[in-house]
Amino acid sequence: MRFARCRELFDEKFERVTKARILIIGVGGVGSYALDCLYRSGVGHITIVDYDSYETSNLNRQIGSDNAIGKCKVSTLSKLYPGIETIKLRVDTEWVANFDFDAYDLVIDACDSRAVKVELALKCWRKLLMSMGSAKRIDASKVQSASIWKSHGDPFARKIRNELKKRRFERNFTVVFSPETPYCKGSGSFAAVTGTFGLFLCSEAIKRVVQ
Repeated sequence: MRFARCRELFDEKFERVTKARILIIGVGGVGSYALDCLYRSGVGHITIVDYDSYETSNLNRQIGSDNAIGKCKVSTLSKLYPGIETIKLRVDTEWVANFDFDAYDLVIDACDSRAVKVELALKCWRKLLMSMGSAKRIDASKVQSASIWKSHGDPFARKIRNELKKRRFERNFTVVFSPETPYCKGSGSFAAVTGTFGLFLCSEAIKRVVQ
């Protein structure tokens, strides 16, 4: 039976997992691993949002990129994970402002845009799980989750906090981050870390659903 081990783990609460409705914004090196984990855990309703197509530089860390260079990410992933819903759109602040998040129990933000992240926090912080910077790091053991206000050692997270303070936002939501000192300059990335970010987001989502 496909989800026998999950049923054994969650017992009667597994039904909550099957009925959960989760939106993933961005299915790159972080979001694709979150998708894989949620799908294998039995989440019954997953929607992914992304506009990009696979590039050669994605091969080192993004699920679905093998043999798919030039192909649409959401279309490719819908074949790998039958039953998921897809939205092929470029996510910007206007999209966040106009999108109806009420249909979802949780929103996983794995996009790269600081402006989008701030708008997501303002609009749906109660159901939001957000990825901070996963690039430039090599130590997966340093990855952790906490309130946005308790995240530390991550320059990207600091910028998000500063933007939220300017908007007089004082609410709490969970972020996944790493305080590891950047190992390189530029945008170097490593699947062991980006994947761990995605798995942390999945774990936080499942905990919300079953607790």
